[in-house]
Amino acid sequence: MSSAPTMTRAGDGGVVSLDYGLASTMLALGAVPRAVVSLRNWGEWVVVPTMPPDVVDLGTSSEINLEVLTSIRPSLILSTPFLAALDEKLSRIAPVERFTIYAEHAEALDCSYAETLRLGTMIGRPQEAKAFLSLADATFDRLRERTKSLSSPPIAVINFIDNRHARIYGGPGLFGGAMRRIGLDNAWKGEASYWGFQTIGLEQLAELDEEAHLIIVSPLLPPDVLTQLSQSPLWTSLPFVKRQRISVIPGVLMFGMVQEALRFSTLVVDALETAAR
Repeated sequence: MSSAPTMTRAGDGGVVSLDYGLASTMLALGAVPRAVVSLRNWGEWVVVPTMPPDVVDLGTSSEINLEVLTSIRPSLILSTPFLAALDEKLSRIAPVERFTIYAEHAEALDCSYAETLRLGTMIGRPQEAKAFLSLADATFDRLRERTKSLSSPPIAVINFIDNRHARIYGGPGLFGGAMRRIGLDNAWKGEASYWGFQTIGLEQLAELDEEAHLIIVSPLLPPDVLTQLSQSPLWTSLPFVKRQRISVIPGVLMFGMVQEALRFSTLVVDALETAAR
């Protein structure tokens, strides 16, 4: 989505990100964070874009390595309301800027657009932020045209918690917003938190529209869950299973920002086109 990243112009100590979505957005704007939380799991949950090899891992968001963070001497720390309890400690190390994507009475995709512009200004890349969002709009528009030509059935998007429970996505979350943006009907009409999902028992999938196409987001947890479910009378009786209307897409960050919404939308439309052949 952007040219090759360069180091941020924000300051000598560099910018560190305590959120995957903010780090991914930095890369989209051509800037590389100095350090990121949970870097070891980046390739599993974010996947694309790849993180340059010299970025420092700060440990998990629940156990940030403050010693490493202090040694970096960052010029700016990007955070979210989810980590507000750490603000006092973090502000002793460097200025903390909080970005809100997921909140009550807010649409995650809309917030992602607004916060991308704010981030771009903050790291000295306002024009890059505007260009990225213009490109995002054009990509969403192309995907919307592709869904029109498909006459796509309603889709339901889940990822498994185990072989009895799943998260199903919708509401004001990123996946729900992306589906609306590209003209896909969400088969899940139930509630969803502002994080954009609801935890359900798999028996609740029987409530979906009979024409629904199920999209399963990797990684599959447990890895053999579909094999296990193939032996389940409940699972095999579901309409989308009987009609083989199931697609598995690669990992994509469900709590990300614009770049993740683009990746999700592209993967879903690609999967629906493949299924329609």
